[in-house]
Amino acid sequence: MATSESTLDALISSAIEGNPHLKRRNLRFETQEGRVVLRGTVSSYYQKQMAQEALRRLKGVDQIENQLEVNWV
Repeated sequence: MATSESTLDALISSAIEGNPHLKRRNLRFETQEGRVVLRGTVSSYYQKQMAQEALRRLKGVDQIENQLEVNWV
């Protein structure tokens, strides 16, 4: 059974908010048919990678496009 878009959105939000390395207010995401696009800014490459890793094992996520920008300021 496929994961619905609203269920997937809730899973992704929970994974991002539950990750201590990420600030939710700086991240946005879009989902479409199992594809997730991450957008926004983070303060390190580590945070960029952690955002992607937080979603990698979620049921319904087939592809992750990480467009997060690293802003050192």
